[in-house]
Amino acid sequence: MQYRRLGGSGLKVSALGLGTNSFGKRADFEASRRILHCAIDNGINFIDTANIYAGTESEKIIGQALEGKRHDVVLATKAGLVKGGGPNERGSSRYHLQAELENSLKRLRTDYVDLYQIHTFDPETPLEETLRALDDMVRSGKVRYIGASNYCAWELMKAVGISDRLGLNRFVSTQTSYSLADRTPENELVPMCLDQGVGIIPYFPLAGGILSGKYGGGDKAPPGSRAQTDPNFARFVNDRSIALGESVRKLAEGVGCSPGVLSLSWLMHQPAVSTVIVGATRAEQLEENLNSASLTLKDGTLEALDAVSRPFRSGEPFAVYRLP
Repeated sequence: MQYRRLGGSGLKVSALGLGTNSFGKRADFEASRRILHCAIDNGINFIDTANIYAGTESEKIIGQALEGKRHDVVLATKAGLVKGGGPNERGSSRYHLQAELENSLKRLRTDYVDLYQIHTFDPETPLEETLRALDDMVRSGKVRYIGASNYCAWELMKAVGISDRLGLNRFVSTQTSYSLADRTPENELVPMCLDQGVGIIPYFPLAGGILSGKYGGGDKAPPGSRAQTDPNFARFVNDRSIALGESVRKLAEGVGCSPGVLSLSWLMHQPAVSTVIVGATRAEQLEENLNSASLTLKDGTLEALDAVSRPFRSGEPFAVYRLP
């Protein structure tokens, strides 16, 4: 397994990270435990969750399954998206973040979180309030590093500027949708992160399965696929994206790997990317994707992937989660 610095910090994270959105939802406790232990046994140390995943079940499962292994991982969670119906059960106010951190620590059965991330930008809370609250968490020892998620480039730059001006701990990372099927971060976010030393953590690296080879020609979606279960996702499954998936599949055949492994490896070769989080509902899926961390792509393959995916630098981002 390769390990890289998380942004400009000294923290080392595995090139492939584990996303746990499926824990407690599409993967029960035993399946989730096997996936988590498979990840750790194979050198993955970055485990990403959130306070709202599977209605808090993801954090609970991780807390139980990590017993005896807590110090083997860099544990990351998030808060900021809608948690409940109350007026203060969302956003990144000091009130909400402090309450959610304490609840996450209890569910995760730990005294500290290695990376605490703001799940999305909150236009109703002053950034200074959010950043001072996060700085207090770091100084208290309950949080070691802080990160953002779903921030526009200007929002992230404003936050970093405020932290620098006030002498506060600054964001070391940001999560964003980024893949061969969504290269929109390269227009503004990637240059900003390279300039400011912020690590990028791509989510949806396989574009919901489009880059895994599961979608072929025709309009029929595979049983159980995201296009079949999520109407919002179905709009991305079109002739253009299916053609991209087919191009990636052909290039993967030439390399001697699966389309998913090739797509993950491409992301790992991109500047500013610190770790790529990939989910799984079975340990076997994760075992296959582990091959991406040891795959070295030749210049010709990188150039070919750049060519077939270049049109996806423009258009609508694959996913953006914002407060309603």
